[in-house]
Amino acid sequence: MQFFYIVANLRFADILDILFLTILSYHLYLWFRGTKAYRALIGLLVLGVAFTLARTWGLFLTTWVFQIFWQVLIILLIILFQSEIRQVLERVNPLQAISLRKISLPEKWVPGFTQGVFSLAKRAIGALIIIERQDRVEEFITEGQYLEGEPSPELLLSIFQKESPLHDGAVLIQRGHITQVACYLPLSPESDLPKEWGTRHRAALGLTERCDALVIVVSEERGEVSIGASKKISPMENPQRLSELITEAIRPYSPQRITWQERLRSFLTMRWQIKLGTLCLVSILWLLLAGQQDFEATFSVPLEIKDLPPTMQIIEPLNPRVKIKVRGLRKDASILSEKNVLAQIDLSSAGPGKTTFPIRREHIRLSNEGIYVVNIEPHQIEFKFK
Repeated sequence: MQFFYIVANLRFADILDILFLTILSYHLYLWFRGTKAYRALIGLLVLGVAFTLARTWGLFLTTWVFQIFWQVLIILLIILFQSEIRQVLERVNPLQAISLRKISLPEKWVPGFTQGVFSLAKRAIGALIIIERQDRVEEFITEGQYLEGEPSPELLLSIFQKESPLHDGAVLIQRGHITQVACYLPLSPESDLPKEWGTRHRAALGLTERCDALVIVVSEERGEVSIGASKKISPMENPQRLSELITEAIRPYSPQRITWQERLRSFLTMRWQIKLGTLCLVSILWLLLAGQQDFEATFSVPLEIKDLPPTMQIIEPLNPRVKIKVRGLRKDASILSEKNVLAQIDLSSAGPGKTTFPIRREHIRLSNEGIYVVNIEPHQIEFKFK
């Protein structure tokens, strides 16, 4: 019954609150799905629901334990998932949204570069190459040596041949130029990776889990070429296909012109199950927590006349009403109406003519002691008697 009154008093600000959290939760799901951070978020969601239920049902000891646990957990989350938190903040950066940072143009270096990559594969020379896109990768790589040059087949061969002191590590390409060599990448923490993947594949996947860079992997044992992007690694069959993927990935984004009807249709149909499920979960969580929110309610109630002398008759006003604003917890304030609020005024001192009577808080009787009156309009009423 309490939830019914909360929904009945739903405000425009409450709808915006639910929609904003739904959009935020939906994008968090898209960013973190398939990662260990996503699994941790699911665990936190379950713990949050358990804490809310314990608090709602009045489980004192369970609520106390959860409150202590949350204080420690917040610090642990910041330490363990600092890279994921940084990614989220970078994604909502308005400067990134308006594309102030330039992206590499698809120039002539791509076909020659891909030919060089497959030349390394034919010679069974292992290689790891990073192509930076929009996200900066310097914060994720370590111990790199600065080198300036074109990504030509000859330079790649000289870097990755076994006799070279720079072959152990990755090459970084920024804006079509090699800028660093012998870079070390963060390894993916995933445990269910294919057994044939070595350190290069795990490093490539680890970097794509943290930014939008492309990572080219050449397997020394199998002589295969793979490309890592968006937390996935896919094999490449020929240089032409690899060139197409690189060119498409580093080409500046130019949005297509579509009508608002197509945008709305795409918004409603794309991943609608996930969107609907997120909306339901956020709405349920909002209902569970909304009852503890500070809430103000305003309504008009009739003013009940008390102790009017039998010899006196009210000329005006005949049906006086007052507007009352109350404040309290939403679960209590939302159930109030003119049916369970009593406003009385004592007219025992009434006499012929006009008399003004003040309307005070003690004249208002509420059904819950946790709710108090904030304002009364009008503050006084003038009666005319005869």
